Amino acid sequence: MSKWNLVINVGQCENCQNCVIAARDEHVGNDFPGYAAPAAVDAESPIRILRRVQGDSHMVETTYLPVMCNHCDDAPCMRVGGDAIRKRADGIVIIDPEKARGRKDIVKACPYRAIVWNEALQLPQIWIFDAHLLDEGWQQPRCGQSCPTGVFETIRLDDAAMAHKARREGLRVLEPKLKTKPRVWYRGLERWDTCFIGGSVSARVGQVDECVASAAVALYTGGQKVADTVTDAFGDFRFAGLAKDSGRYRIEVRHDFGDASRDCQLGESVYLGEIELARSTNEVEAA
Repeated sequence: MSKWNLVINVGQCENCQNCVIAARDEHVGNDFPGYAAPAAVDAESPIRILRRVQGDSHMVETTYLPVMCNHCDDAPCMRVGGDAIRKRADGIVIIDPEKARGRKDIVKACPYRAIVWNEALQLPQIWIFDAHLLDEGWQQPRCGQSCPTGVFETIRLDDAAMAHKARREGLRVLEPKLKTKPRVWYRGLERWDTCFIGGSVSARVGQVDECVASAAVALYTGGQKVADTVTDAFGDFRFAGLAKDSGRYRIEVRHDFGDASRDCQLGESVYLGEIELARSTNEVEAA
């Protein structure tokens, strides 16, 4: 049987908050019997956007990550909630708005912090994939309908077809080590959980410091070259996709204007700043 899945395109989110507002607009003050009770005005939205800022100076990269209920096939909340939580045949998880009253333990069961507590109704609540709208014929939930940058893709496939799509397109889930089998997938998640090393190459030309384009830059770790690139028109370079806390790296730069090198310890992303090329002593004497 085909089931609902959501693909989130990391890197396309601009933090406009439309999805957050749409989720609240749909549920605050609105009762959908069998799906969800009215959300509280002052409650946290069931969709939230996390932010990660990397780098320094002009080489700063900000990534936004929408997070919500993952509608897991092996959901920890279901193991705790018993008959207060059900999983529909189409993959959507529903917290029963009657049976779950008073069950604050359900909130604590979610490792993704995707269940919010409605204090007024004493009720755990989630983003329900807008099941009430899908059941009326909508092709996507309101987060997708309201997003101006195409962050969300709603897909209905059987499990085998979805697994094939995920492998083919490099889709990943949050916290795979939890083995909860989420139905929310991320495209480009490496933007969120990897780092970069970057810098800006310059050289003294006459009395002026100039940006150096097309300088050869090599990245080494453990004495082995692992990547190379060239500087752009502004003298900038960047090595992306590096693992956090992956140890010591060395940058070596080569150009007709001269050479340079830098060492760094990679925890989070590193901007090495301006790297000025210098001719070797032999080159200077020969000149």
